[in-house]
Amino acid sequence: GGIMRAPNVMVLNPQVPAKTVPEFIAYAKARPGKISMATGGNGTTQHIFGELFNTMAGVELVPVAYRGGAPAMLDLLAGHVQAEFAPVSEAISSIKAGKLRALAVTSAVRSAALPDLPTVAEFLPGYDGTGFFGIAAPRHTPGEIIDKLNREINAGLADPGVKARLADLGCDPMPMTSADLSKLFASETEKWAKFIKAAGIRPE
Repeated sequence: GGIMRAPNVMVLNPQVPAKTVPEFIAYAKARPGKISMATGGNGTTQHIFGELFNTMAGVELVPVAYRGGAPAMLDLLAGHVQAEFAPVSEAISSIKAGKLRALAVTSAVRSAALPDLPTVAEFLPGYDGTGFFGIAAPRHTPGEIIDKLNREINAGLADPGVKARLADLGCDPMPMTSADLSKLFASETEKWAKFIKAAGIRPE
């Protein structure tokens, strides 16, 4: 039942002049189809959260699929692509070093890892792109074992040392019961399946 919420962060190569989400939307609207956004591959969070931004902001950032987050980040740093909706864990060191400009986090609430950054939703109400990491057990695991695992994992997530390490990675712990976790996964799956179908996103 232990779960972590992991937002992505909207980052730009510093050559892009926009300093805020509204400035970037205006910049992108003036250049339809001319601004590239790196993704870790088709159907990854970078891709889906970027397409959600395209849809809600009325812009046309062009997804460029890489084989994973690391090469995507390298090309963003080099200026071959202009933007990325990157996992916080992949972008945070470059943000802190001033090599990338962070505009906003994709989750509905601000991230403990980057508390000064607004959310995309502060400018595009209803925008919410959050990755979840949960711990699942095989379907036929006995209930008492699930309950014990749930207690231990939630205790781990409450540990100050664990919390601090997760915060460095941009993860916010969300202790919950296994029933709540199942509900969350069902609602998230339904939400993203609808959007992926509507946006015509295809896996590799």
